[in-house]
Amino acid sequence: MNRIAVLASITLLSAAAFCTGEEQAAVREHTYKSTPQGDLKILVHLPPDWKASDRRPAIVFFFGGGWTSGSVRQFLDQASYLATRGVVTARADYRVKSRQGVTPVACVEDAKSAVRWLRAHADDLGIDPKRIAAGGGSAGGHIAACTALVPGHEAEGEDTAISSRPSALVLFNPVLDMRQLDKYTKGLDAETCAAISPIRYVSKEMPPAILFYGTKDRFLADGRAMLAEAKQHGNRVELYTAEGQPHAFFNRPPWKLLTVIEADRFLASLGYVAGEPTIQPPEEAVQTLRKVD
Repeated sequence: MNRIAVLASITLLSAAAFCTGEEQAAVREHTYKSTPQGDLKILVHLPPDWKASDRRPAIVFFFGGGWTSGSVRQFLDQASYLATRGVVTARADYRVKSRQGVTPVACVEDAKSAVRWLRAHADDLGIDPKRIAAGGGSAGGHIAACTALVPGHEAEGEDTAISSRPSALVLFNPVLDMRQLDKYTKGLDAETCAAISPIRYVSKEMPPAILFYGTKDRFLADGRAMLAEAKQHGNRVELYTAEGQPHAFFNRPPWKLLTVIEADRFLASLGYVAGEPTIQPPEEAVQTLRKVD
């Protein structure tokens, strides 16, 4: 393994660690989809010097919550920071079991609709339609991965000539194999669970991806399997682990900051942003992310 040692504070990180209140305020709300259970909103963060005539890279984040709950607030800090780096960032709501009574199949469909909506509105949002990434955590990471890998599951009535497939993935402890999750897939048969398992669809067409897991997260096995499959197909997949950390570790300090810094570097390597990250971890303590080779 390659070791990446970085300094970070163990004190609570706030949004101010990522950007100023003025920068956070440049957020527009849109309806990206109407469903039988109600309209779905997407919050779009515009960079400080944004113009509609721009052709900027973009990324959309999907919250975690076991396809059952969760909030678009989860990725506020990451979205606000990446907007300061010149990326049009978005946080998309999607249907979940507790609010709309749906299964993970609907969650996958909504994620694809969100990516398609961004691409369809690229001219209005100043976005380069060829540089739209998808990201998310846990269940949100799962549906983000599905937009890139899982075939079908497109919403009825949408223009499928506009691709719902992102050009890169930024995934925080994503679930990549639904075949082992009885707790969350009740009501879904084995065939359906397999159909929405991204690990089954890794191919040479997979876009570049970065994955983050804690070493005490049982879903780390999914990440390792994805890395192994990607290597066989010549794909670029980067896997980082946080020693001794459980599932959802990236929501807490210092890991929120450390993971977004590595995500920034990954996006820079793809030409989405330029230069080194503009945030630096404090020096009170040492924490480590390790890149798995």
